[in-house]
Amino acid sequence: MSKKKIFISSVQREFEEERKALHEYICSDPLLGRFFDPFLFELLPAADRQSDYVYLHEVEMCDIYLGILGREYGSENASGISHTEMEFDHATRKHKTRLMFLSGHPDSERDTKERQFISKAQTVLIRKRFSTVEELKSAVYAALVRYLEEKEIIRTGPFDASFHEHATQSDLDDEKIAAFVRLARSKRGFPLADTERTEKILTHLNLMQGNRITNAALLLFGKAPQRFFISSEVRCASFHGTIVEKPIPSYKVFKGTVFQLIDQALDFVLSKLDYSIGTRAEKTQIPGSYEIPKEVIAEAIVNAVAHRDYTGNGSVQVMLFADRLEIWNPGSLPLGWTTENLKKLHTSVPANPLLAEPMYLAGYIERLGTGTSDIVRKSISVGLKEPEFVQKEDFRTIIYRPATPHDTPHDTPHDTPHVELLISHLTGERSREELQEILGLKDREYFRKRYLNEALLAGLIEMTLPQKPKSKYQKYRLTAKGRMLQKQLKKKQ
Repeated sequence: MSKKKIFISSVQREFEEERKALHEYICSDPLLGRFFDPFLFELLPAADRQSDYVYLHEVEMCDIYLGILGREYGSENASGISHTEMEFDHATRKHKTRLMFLSGHPDSERDTKERQFISKAQTVLIRKRFSTVEELKSAVYAALVRYLEEKEIIRTGPFDASFHEHATQSDLDDEKIAAFVRLARSKRGFPLADTERTEKILTHLNLMQGNRITNAALLLFGKAPQRFFISSEVRCASFHGTIVEKPIPSYKVFKGTVFQLIDQALDFVLSKLDYSIGTRAEKTQIPGSYEIPKEVIAEAIVNAVAHRDYTGNGSVQVMLFADRLEIWNPGSLPLGWTTENLKKLHTSVPANPLLAEPMYLAGYIERLGTGTSDIVRKSISVGLKEPEFVQKEDFRTIIYRPATPHDTPHDTPHDTPHVELLISHLTGERSREELQEILGLKDREYFRKRYLNEALLAGLIEMTLPQKPKSKYQKYRLTAKGRMLQKQLKKKQ
């Protein structure tokens, strides 16, 4: 099936950056890029741009006319009609689908002819107002998805933009919506007040149409989102060692809105990390910092919740090990992207645009494509090993803890004399039998309980085959924490 051509039109100098942003957004989005081919007059050779016929021909060849109206009316022809209005009239005559988007400027700031043009468009079209380029992209996304549904090009919309057939407005929490508006107003200058009707707020965010509620609305403001989406949860666990091993010292399953999921998961991780206290040498308040910067952890968790695939059965998992933090989400990178793209400045292509927009307005995410690169940059700036991004059947972010622990080795209850003896004599990779022979121990069960298990739980040693703990080829080696302890023990000798 050939792509639907979109003619993007506006007064040239007023919305030049917005048109370019829309063109890039439509081309790079996994869904929109598959079905639409946006056109900008800037792409024409310079000589062709002088001909009104060329523009009207392009309008005639398009499937969708997308117009952006603002304050300026633009240059006029001999009849006093702007190029934009000529294009709109031609699209009307040719019965093209017309999508008109109006800037949020007050009418008093608009050119008189522009106001007249808007009035004419209003008689035949439903307009959508926008204040920022991000609101414009969100509105265009919703309109184009609706176009695909109405033309039956797709029978099911993207997860976050799809309407839930069983949900009603009563399933949403009005207080959560009001609290969001207050936060969005303080963070991003959200134009509506918390006293506005819920229907108006949701419609402005493209989360509601008539009496229909989108999946994004339920995830953002639902009274009980997991009633509708059981996998919309975050599972958090911490381990003493460097592998997934039972018993698990701490395990929590968090439920709630996406905002609550992020806050709860972040608090879980921070509660398990070392926190160093500074002095009042320069400030009246005592400064402090976590071993992994708080903003790095928050960014990784937000990315997992915002960009995950909500159509599957998997959940976001947050796992804290002795040497690293791993965050898994059931999702994948945009087509054509590699994990290396994430380590540098890149275009922001959210997997769930209608979900991401309110998260941006509430200050949880940025829209400049800097999130993952910030994770890398800030981790390295505090001396941590460079984080890793891994795309397998799921997407994983791996953030490393400091190679040198903040606490001394004897602060952990697992550093017993037996463990210290094992650490002192472990070099390279050794099997259980080799270690018992080195230490002169014959009781296998006693050695396993008092030496091996204790050292593993303390994160001082790790298995060479962690996925096969009972393998006959299993060996053990020191972790970074174990090597540090070994050095300290040698200094005491």
